[in-house]
This record gives sequence, C-alpha cells and structure tokens, in this order.
Amino acid sequence: MDLQREGGKMTSKDEEGDHLQELPFTPIHAPVITLGVNVPSSCSVSSRSSLAHLFSAGFPEILDCSGQVAEVLDPTEPMPFDPQREEADLLQGNLLVFEFLAFTRIPGAGVESDWPRNIYVTFQFYRFPPVTSQQLKLLTSDKVRPKANEALPCVLATINKDGSVNTGSPGLQIQFRVDDDFLRPREKRWFLRHLALHTMHIDVWDSDSLLLIGSTAMELKYLLRQGKPAVQALHELEILTTDYVEEDTLLPDADQYLRSTSTAMMVYAIVRGRLHIRTGSIGCPADPSRKRAANGISSYSHIITPREVTTGFRGGSLSTRNILQLNARNTAREHRLDGELVLLNRNRIRARDIIPEAQSLNSDSRRRKLDCMAAVHRLEAKENTTAANVMGLNPATRLIREHQPSDEYSKAEGIASMLSQAITTQHLLYASLGSAEYMEFVLKNPFNVPQTVTIHSDDSELSVITDTEEWRYFKAITKTSTPLEENMFHMEEAAPGPRVYLRPKESVHIPLKYQSFLCNHTISVQGPSFLPTGKGSQMAKKTLSNIINAKIIKVTFRADDGKPMAICQVNVEPTPHVVDQTFRLYHPELCFLKKAIRLPPWQGSTAEDPNSCSDISVHCSDPNIVCQTRMLVPGEPQDVYLKVPGSPSPHIKMFFVMVFTDKWKAAPSQIWQVYVHFLERVDLSCVTGQRTCQSLVLRGKQAVRKIKCFLSHPKEIEVDPAGVFVLPPAAVQELQLRVQPWQAGSRFLYVNAVDMDQKRLVAAWLLCLRVHRPVLSKAFEVSVPAGNGRGSSRKITYTNPYTSTQTFLLRSDHPDLLQFREDKFQIGGGESYTIGLRFAPSQSSGSAEILVYVNNSEEKTEETFCVKVNYS
Repeated sequence: MDLQREGGKMTSKDEEGDHLQELPFTPIHAPVITLGVNVPSSCSVSSRSSLAHLFSAGFPEILDCSGQVAEVLDPTEPMPFDPQREEADLLQGNLLVFEFLAFTRIPGAGVESDWPRNIYVTFQFYRFPPVTSQQLKLLTSDKVRPKANEALPCVLATINKDGSVNTGSPGLQIQFRVDDDFLRPREKRWFLRHLALHTMHIDVWDSDSLLLIGSTAMELKYLLRQGKPAVQALHELEILTTDYVEEDTLLPDADQYLRSTSTAMMVYAIVRGRLHIRTGSIGCPADPSRKRAANGISSYSHIITPREVTTGFRGGSLSTRNILQLNARNTAREHRLDGELVLLNRNRIRARDIIPEAQSLNSDSRRRKLDCMAAVHRLEAKENTTAANVMGLNPATRLIREHQPSDEYSKAEGIASMLSQAITTQHLLYASLGSAEYMEFVLKNPFNVPQTVTIHSDDSELSVITDTEEWRYFKAITKTSTPLEENMFHMEEAAPGPRVYLRPKESVHIPLKYQSFLCNHTISVQGPSFLPTGKGSQMAKKTLSNIINAKIIKVTFRADDGKPMAICQVNVEPTPHVVDQTFRLYHPELCFLKKAIRLPPWQGSTAEDPNSCSDISVHCSDPNIVCQTRMLVPGEPQDVYLKVPGSPSPHIKMFFVMVFTDKWKAAPSQIWQVYVHFLERVDLSCVTGQRTCQSLVLRGKQAVRKIKCFLSHPKEIEVDPAGVFVLPPAAVQELQLRVQPWQAGSRFLYVNAVDMDQKRLVAAWLLCLRVHRPVLSKAFEVSVPAGNGRGSSRKITYTNPYTSTQTFLLRSDHPDLLQFREDKFQIGGGESYTIGLRFAPSQSSGSAEILVYVNNSEEKTEETFCVKVNYS
C-alpha cells in the first residue's frame, strides 16, 4: 500500500526515502600487479669481467645423454614453440635442471653493504611439491677487486647442517624428472604448453633473519628442447620487492579528511639484487617397460558403463553364520586392498601403472588378486581357529563384532547388502583443484514398465548437469560423441535430486560433473630446509603438496518405489595442481586484510573456443575468505578483491585463488597461491633525524630457546639486546627499540625474533611509522660545479644556546652527498662552533635538498638546517 502525505504528516513512503545513488569509487589500496604481466628482466647486465669471475668458480656442466655439453640458448632472443616437433621427439623423457649459481648484491637504503650474507630460495615447478632450499652462503673473492659502482656476483655455496660451508661443487642444483611415469595420459601436451606460456615464481629469503629479500619470475620456455638432445640457458633475474610509502603532507584546512582519503600510498618497486640461474633440459630415452605399460592404457573414457558383477553371493544357506563369514571375508579383503593402495601411494606409483589393463576397481585382474587374498585369509583363519576360541583375538571375529552389535543379524539386510554391491559400478577419477571432471553414466531401466528415476549424490562436489547448454559445452571440450537431449531432467521441491523419465528397457546417459574448490592448506614451517645431498645435484622431494582430499562418492539412482536401481561409486584420487602466480602479503594480526590483485590482460577467448568471449570469475579455496571481481568500466583493468580474516602473529595463512575465463568454469585459466603473513602491529610517530624509543614484549614458550632479533632496516632501527640471548620457558623478555628514520611519510619496517638453533621464526612485529618532517631553523643554498670530480667545501656557524657545556652530534639524511669534518663536537655555554661541510661531486647537473640535523647526546634534534645544492 502506497501511503500519501495527508494533513502535513509524514507518510511511510517519505520516511523510507529514496536509495542513495552509488558513485564511482576507486579503493585507496593500490592493486598488486601479477608478475606474469611484467616479468623481471632476465638479460645479462653484468660486465664481461663479472661473468668471467662468475664462471671461474667451476660450476658443473650440463651434459646430454652422450656426454656432450648442452646447447646454449640466449634468453634475450625469441623462442619459437612447435608442439608437433616436441611431441615427435624421440627422447620422450626430460630431466629439467635448475642451478642457482650466484647472487649480486645491490646497495639499498637502511641496510648494510654486505647484506645479505646467507640466503635460501623457495619455488614450485609445475605440479611438483613446493621446494625450500637449504642455506646458501654468498662467497666473495679477495683476488678480484671490483671497480667503483660495480657489484660483483657472489658465488653461492651450500651450508651443511653443522654450519660449515660445502667446499665441493659450488652452487645448488635441483632436478625434476618428467616422463611417462610422472605424466598422466594426454598430459604431455598441457605440460609443453605450460613451459611455453608460463613463468615460475621464486622467492629469495635472508636465511639469518627469515626476512623476505624479494621475488622474481623466470620464463620456462627456454626449457623446450625443440628436438635437440639438451639445451641450457643463463638467466640473470632482478629480485624485486615493493615498498609502500605515503608522503607526509600538511593539511591544515577543513578538507583534510577528504584529501587523506583520496591520497593513496605510493608503491615503489625496489631491486634488491640479481639472481643468477642456469636452466637445462636433458632429453632421456623412454623406458621400454614403462612405454609398453603406458601404451596398454586405453584412452581415458568419460563414459561409465555398468559391468556384469562376478563376485557376491555364490549360493548356499543364508544363515547368520554364513552371512557373517561372507561379510568378514569381504571386509578383510577390502582392508588388504586398502593397505596395498596406501603402500602404492606412499611409493608415488599410481594404480594404473601397476595394473595397466584396469581402468576401474572391478576389473578382471583386480578380481583375481582379491580372490587370491581371500583364499590366503581363509587359510589363516583356519589355522588360528583354536587360538581365537581361547583368546578371542581373531581379526575376523573382531570385524564380525564391529558389524554385529547383537547376536541377531537380519537376513533381509544381508540380501540388501549383496544386492547393493551387485548394482554398484566403481569408477576411478583423477581430479585436481578447480578443474571440472566430466563423466556420463549409462543408466538402464531393467523393468518392463516406465520409471521416473531420482538421482541423489551424497557429496555436493559431484553433481548432475541439468543445463543443456552446459552439457553441450562439456561434451564439446571432452569430445564425447554421445546423444544430447533437451530438457531431459525435471526438478521437484521435495525430491533429493533431479529426476529423469525412462521407458521400459531404455538406456540414457546421465551427465555428471565433479569439481572441488577446497583443498588442504597445510604449509611448511618458515625457514630453510635440508634437501638430500648428492654428487653436485639434488633431486626434488616427491611428497604430496597441498591438494584436494581423497574421497569416495556414491550416486544413487532410485526407482519409483524408492529402491535403488543403480549405484555409481566414484573413487576420487587427488593430483597436485599447477600454480601460476605466488603472492606474499604482510598484515597486522587479528585484522581483516583487504587487498586488490590486478588481473592480467586476457585475450577475450578460451583455449577450447577461440571465438567465445571471456567471462571472468574467481573462486577461493578457503570458504572463510571473501573473493570477488567485477567489471567496473569496460576496457579498464579488472581487479580481484580479497577480504581475509586475521590470525595471531606469526601465523601464515595460505590459500589459492582460481581465475576462470569461461562461463561454465571447466578449468581455471590461472591459479594463484597467496600467503598472508600476520605480524604484531606497533604504531610509532616519529620525526626525521630524531631517535624514538619503543618497548616490545617477547614471551617464552614451553622450551628454552636461543633468540636473536633481526631488523629489516639496521641503519634506521636498533634493538637491545642486539646479540643472542636465552629465553626461558614462560618468561617475559623486554626488547628496547630505537628508531631513527630519515625519510618522511608513512612506512613499514619489520622485526623478526628467530630461534638460532632451529632457524625458525618465534615472533614478528610490523612497525607502522608515521614520520613527520622537522621544523627548519635555517635554510642555505650553495652551488657546486658538476663534472669536475672535486666537490666543494662550505661551513656553517652554530652557537650553543645553553649556559652549560653541551655535546652535539651531526647527522645528514644524504650521507652519500654530504660529509662532516667532525661528526661530534663539544662547546661551552654560549660559545660558537664552525661546522665543516664537504659536498660530494656530481657527474650531472641538477639540484638536491639536504637536511643537516644537530642532535644532542640522546639523539634529540636541537636544530635542523636545509641546504639546497645546485649542481651546475
């Protein structure tokens, strides 16, 4: 009812009011740019003398199967990709080598010139498990003297568990073997496409402080051999990190709030160093036995056809004893089969590799094995009958007691169990995160009367495709040439699932889809690890990574009377997925993280249908995380918005973001791995050039630890105690921080407390600095000739304003441009002192502003001078 205004009174419509009109709004947080868009430069920027110094270390050569040196590829030249040539290669096996050679330091603000001293790297290649290397020491040579402004690469050497440096072969070499034993059927084409189009994300860490130095991305296309026996390429990658800085602006007017909300923090990309990596791909002949086994596998079929069951009830009495013995044998047989499958999974051997002629669990070969195991079990049961009567410890008896709470067992239940097994068809399915697995179950009406069958799945991840357009799409991408029917299913509110009508003796294909967006989020402890040692090379560990859970799903087809007509049991075996991008974000603990990640430019079509338009959507592997994207303005860049709930420090939360570019989300176009490091937040308000003190509290755990605190900017932060100290259990240790920043604005610094014995992170703090500019006392201007290489000297007179003798310290925010004759001086009350200034020469013209701080003995600023230097 629409109430109108009567007698000057407010009606219901006026009280509610109109909806507010939403204005275009851009979030103030700058989006994270994917490295796949802007790959760091991999071309060599080192001089010839630096390269000569690098290769004089004696790194092991990459050789092909005949012992010849692999052909060298130039990463600066375009790499052609011919998939037919790769697939026709006689050397079907590939040994992929990643050799970490050296690291070049680049001096940065707030850090020492010899930082870092030790590093370790983390990365994940294809769908292999993530790799965390051991500690690598940066070796410097005393024989070679670098020229000015030239940084020589530091050769990497592995560090043993006892802390000693490995004096053998330099560098770290990690190998991955990709052959028919590793690849699934029809996977090689996707693997070659992955090498041609994708990059590999690498994180470089300081192994002492466990602080992230930076990240890089390396193109994998130079691992393609294109018919050659072996290839190698040398990459010189820039290690990049991002720094968030907000300029300190004075806003005294009434529009201060509006200005501050519209001012975004500036994001700077900082080059922390250069990582020298040599990649190699060695062709290997295929193992004939493996090749025959692979050829014995029929092409993967998406059609599930019920088969005739040869096991079950073989006749005889249906007495309680016989039924229990049959169930005991079946249960023991299943337990033994499960134990065999677990053993195969531990050895990373798939069931199809052991039994190549079987595609489902009810094959002839497996039935023969089951019968053999059942016969062995019957023989063991006869031998242990006497002991079972005395001790009551027969495994079969225990199984009977588990399945028989009482002495009475219904014959009807026994018959129903055997009939259920008789109509059950099992199907083995290999699935990965986010990828939809399509299958069709052939459902037949065995009756002479029509039936309306209700389809019910006991797991929501396995569903029936009821949309005709979606069904047609999956049949096209899987190349399944089976009939397709329009409006095949009908839904009812009270029904547990879709329903389909079948004529007498009619068979139809029921489209099913399995897709999981949830997976295990277990991550390894932050810190270096120790890979198994070898002769100059180390194989990647073959352990399971973060994958979806293995499960058994039953789809029941019930007739009009409610009894099952057929059962499809899908046994899901998880397989690792490919990670395309990796992001590491740092955020205060117990606070929501809101972040935007910029999507790369898509081509507007998918690989399966080049003429289709992109329909971008996203999914997150963690249901507690809000993940969404929307097109704000057509043609503008599109972002993925994340809202992550906080966790206590120093917890690390990891999840995956799946990006789909097709309407029906058949397979993710990209999978991002996101790490969120939660740290304890400490807010500080400082003034440039002046020391500010802050106390932190470190609490002990259950065991005694040897702790040392590390700082992200040692030139701007000091901590007391500075060395290693003992932290008893349940004790409280106070840490005194002394912060003296030199740059105005909002900045973020990091403090890590590390267990020196275990090399594990104990506590982490995020220092949120709000640094203000000082109040200037005087301003000066000086002209310095540019290009003469001599510099210039000047002087400033300073008078002690106190009546007593004082000690003063001289500081500068640009020590590379200005040096003092004396950094410390002492004068009496009211006396004057001449400050000697020495300006460094400049090769180019321009101007610079240098702040000179006169501090007292407690590093509190007494006076601040601004010197404008004109280089002409």
